[in-house]
Amino acid sequence: MKIITGATLIDGTGSPPLVDSAVLVNENGRFEAVGHRQQVSVPPNAEEIDATGMTLLPGLIDCHDHLSSFTYDLMGRWGFAEPRSLRYLRIAKVMEDTLLTGYTTIRDCGWLDVGFKLAVEQGLIAGPRLLVATSPLSPTHGMSDRSSSSGHHQPPSPDPNLPLGIADGVDQVRAKVREVVRVGADLVKVFQTGWGRPHHGSKDVAFNRAELRALINEAHIHGKKVASHAIGGAGLRMSIEEGVDTIEHGSYLDEDPDLIKMMADQGAFLVPTLTVFVFHREMGTPEAQIEAHDFRHHHVETVQKAMAAGVRVVAGTDAGGWVHGNNAQELQCLVEAGLTPMEALIAATSWAAECCGLAKEIGTVQRGKLADLIVVDGNPLKDITVLQDRSRIKLVMKEGKIHADLLVRGRTET
Repeated sequence: MKIITGATLIDGTGSPPLVDSAVLVNENGRFEAVGHRQQVSVPPNAEEIDATGMTLLPGLIDCHDHLSSFTYDLMGRWGFAEPRSLRYLRIAKVMEDTLLTGYTTIRDCGWLDVGFKLAVEQGLIAGPRLLVATSPLSPTHGMSDRSSSSGHHQPPSPDPNLPLGIADGVDQVRAKVREVVRVGADLVKVFQTGWGRPHHGSKDVAFNRAELRALINEAHIHGKKVASHAIGGAGLRMSIEEGVDTIEHGSYLDEDPDLIKMMADQGAFLVPTLTVFVFHREMGTPEAQIEAHDFRHHHVETVQKAMAAGVRVVAGTDAGGWVHGNNAQELQCLVEAGLTPMEALIAATSWAAECCGLAKEIGTVQRGKLADLIVVDGNPLKDITVLQDRSRIKLVMKEGKIHADLLVRGRTET
């Protein structure tokens, strides 16, 4: 058993911080007791970890990442930029680095196959707990149709666990959903609008209503949530009206207040992914830069109106194509968009766990839940950016196992 004492506890529920806390972790990797240090007895065989002066938080959750993405160029997207063995090792390194920054769960929204999830679960590599979408879906001409400007189609996937995500017509859509479920998808990702393309922009529709309805219905039949890339326009409206579980981006939601209310009534989550558009505004394609600048104000208004209406806004970066290892930048972006630091932390902990369907197991530091936690040198309620400084992430624990320990041993474990 392990007991972490002396830290100020922010438990992820939104409750006020608890100073001089004690958190007891049992041999099964779960929280055994949580409370003030004087209220939690120390078992005689427990290893005590002194975190006095630090802040203890639940392990952080990113609800929209792309761990296997590194560039936006066509060769990289087609998987031709480097040997596949090198690519796999690079992904494994990214996963380890992400864990060591305090992110114990990642919802990967495209192009990571289930083998990486299994490797973490089997202890072959160190990494966050993974939920994978495998291949995102779109119709021909949609975002999963990665054709070249010369008109050449993307070659067939060399990985049978990442099938080509293009489907046209209701029957193909249902079959494609079944296929990604078969290869291990934990959720179904759909591109329902475009983005950053000359002829398929942020308000352009992808699937027609019948196709989208079939996709959502088939996914729900198999117990899978649907995450819809939907930035604005009719595709965004269609996604919400047909009952997707999460809206990814939703940048123009502020233009349709009725949709925000509908999301709140349905219990749908908003994953605004503010971080990725910081990069797109500065370094994206000409089309992406224009679009990201055009909806910047709308995006902030969307987040504020969604929060005011009771929509659960959760943290997700979508930044894999640009950068890895700074997932906490999204929390800074959320605060800059109007959330309080506590609300931003909830967006990356308890609400994020609900978004992932894992609220019974993770997201808060409470008795009986899996012992995912981090200890930080600093107070993120006063300065949310401390979570971006890896040197200040002093302890990372996932399911009771310590992966980074700069408090006791001064070294990193994997």
